[in-house]
Amino acid sequence: IVEKDRFQTLGDLRKQWTESGVETSRATVYRRVQEMGHRCRIPQVKPLLNQKQRQKRLTWATEKQHWTVAQWSKREMPKCLKSSVKYPQSVMVWGAMSAAVNAASYQEILEHFMLPSAEKLYGDEDFIFQHDLAPAHSAKTTGKWFTDHGITVLNWPANSPDLNPIENLWDIVKRKLRDARPNTLDELKAAIEASWASITPQQCHRLIASMPHRIEAVISAKGFPTKY
Repeated sequence: IVEKDRFQTLGDLRKQWTESGVETSRATVYRRVQEMGHRCRIPQVKPLLNQKQRQKRLTWATEKQHWTVAQWSKREMPKCLKSSVKYPQSVMVWGAMSAAVNAASYQEILEHFMLPSAEKLYGDEDFIFQHDLAPAHSAKTTGKWFTDHGITVLNWPANSPDLNPIENLWDIVKRKLRDARPNTLDELKAAIEASWASITPQQCHRLIASMPHRIEAVISAKGFPTKY
């Protein structure tokens, strides 16, 4: 039964054994599975990638294989942080959240929040903007918006959250929110802001520095999902 379907839980196994007339406890099921040489693990949830998507991921990673951490640091990642070099140390933050974003509202966010943030962070220096392939991001009107504003957008492979370190920041926020238990919308907003404010620039820098390792992992996995 175990070898037929590796994704069954101990509860599933116990139910099947009970239905076949074998009364046993969950602990006994666990011991028997261990005795047979199997190990209980929680499966990692990864995006389903078809062959074409895997090839695009592999091509993308190969093209970026020799990018340095300094180059990745010049990529504008929405909702990320960058510490100021002035004393006393300060942090400039741009964050965005919405229940439903279409192309028009996304462009308004870019206009009113991303542009001022990029000006503060980079001044007149060039930078590369990164976003995924959400419909609002990949819309033709959004592409024209970036062209009209002279902003280079990083090409991005589909179904690749493991290549985007912002996902790790969201995971940090979620973990910090588990014990907050807000009861109202205002409490929820306050808890999110407090969780986000607790993220340090050093954490962001470490995530950016992980990009070369992520690229290597994709190449080693031949385009398949990685541990990231």
